Amino acid sequence: MKILLTGANGYIGMRLLPRLLDMGHDIVCAVRDGKRLSVDAKTRAKIEVVEIDFLEEVQPNVMPKDIDAAYYLIHSMASSISDFDEKEAIAAHNFNAYLKDTEVQQVIYLSGIVNDEELSKHLSSRKNVEDILYQGNFNLTVLRAGIIVGSGSSSFEIIRDLCEKLPFMITPKWVLTKTQPIAIRDVINFLTGVLGNEKTYDQSFDIGGPDVLTYKEMLHKYAKVRGFKNWILTVPVMTPKLSSYWLYFVTSTSYKLAVNLVDSMKMEVVAKDNRLQELLGLKVHSYEEAIDMAFKKIEQNLVVSSWKDSIASGQVQEDLEKYIQVPKYGVLKDYKQITLEDSEAVLDNIWRIGGETGWYYGSWLWKIRGFLDKLNGGPGLRRGRTHPDKIFPGDALDFWRVLFADKKAKRLLLFAEMRVPGEAWLEFKIDDQNVLHQNATFRPRGLKGRLYWYSVLPFHYFIFGGMIRNIAKT
Repeated sequence: MKILLTGANGYIGMRLLPRLLDMGHDIVCAVRDGKRLSVDAKTRAKIEVVEIDFLEEVQPNVMPKDIDAAYYLIHSMASSISDFDEKEAIAAHNFNAYLKDTEVQQVIYLSGIVNDEELSKHLSSRKNVEDILYQGNFNLTVLRAGIIVGSGSSSFEIIRDLCEKLPFMITPKWVLTKTQPIAIRDVINFLTGVLGNEKTYDQSFDIGGPDVLTYKEMLHKYAKVRGFKNWILTVPVMTPKLSSYWLYFVTSTSYKLAVNLVDSMKMEVVAKDNRLQELLGLKVHSYEEAIDMAFKKIEQNLVVSSWKDSIASGQVQEDLEKYIQVPKYGVLKDYKQITLEDSEAVLDNIWRIGGETGWYYGSWLWKIRGFLDKLNGGPGLRRGRTHPDKIFPGDALDFWRVLFADKKAKRLLLFAEMRVPGEAWLEFKIDDQNVLHQNATFRPRGLKGRLYWYSVLPFHYFIFGGMIRNIAKT
């Protein structure tokens, strides 16, 4: 089959893509920016890529006509607090318009469980998208899931942050809300199991794991799997806004996502039945098994995708192309260079920068900068990186975003998503003479931007000097 995969660069899409290729399907990936599709060259050669922004006006002759099926994996919850529901509605209408003149037979949409009479804004938006998609000229299959547990998922990373950092927690009362978590492996099995299955056409199904748990029980079970104890005290006085700030400062989530998650966590999310599981003959994994599988992936450095790599999880909302060309005029710079003995080994050092490796000098200073950024509403350092030694354009890298990463060209270009009064770039490049060039470029915004640069200039002397020296060590 020829399958359209929207949201191909997202957490679910990046895991679904290799499964569909292994099944022998021809895949068309719809992404806003083809340059930041985080796949290796071997995978890239097997797929077709179309650049479509479903929030923009529909463009003619972009979508292939011979599409047999499509996956709709577009969500905007992490991009906005106020109008994400409007964006999701626009994207769904435009999706229907793009598919109107194709041969598509089935569309599969991953939604959220909506069995509460009073829905959160997030779940109400998901239900509205279902209603819009049902208006399309295709057979729709809707899979409604609650908490998805897997390495790199937002839910898993939040639980992980809370439990690993806070052995004793004072939590809001929504931790007593019931939910039905499901392993990411089972979600992928359901998504592929309904493909082309006419018994699932024009129906909506709830999917979940075998355990119905409160969030408090999920936190306790996580600690049990990891081999330690945690203590949780629930208080009724924490408002949704305070809860959002609590999640934002303790975990790696963005503030926008924290607000929308807290809004949804007040609602009970439990599957109504397991008829799809019976129809497909699938066995689902328990919550504890899902955690165990997630850590096996982490320990083997096999995390396929992370929610943190989404552009919406940072500060940059526009096309990354806008920042690829580092400005030469009207900027302030810190430039360093050093001659190398082994450029390949140094290139490996560059490709491991950030995350667990750190920034090669003044780790405590970077942590302070990350903490200050978090206080100011930025992402801080807690996003880390998805892979320990692989980098793709568009990836999140602590409080940076990868703009350009080409090992053959021996160049890595990062753009700052930290809160600064201006725009900042950090570039590493090794030339043909085995010289490493390290450029920090800052385009200040007004007087405040210039005052900021000169206030941190003394620290730059030590940090950037120590960084290039340590990167050059083999």
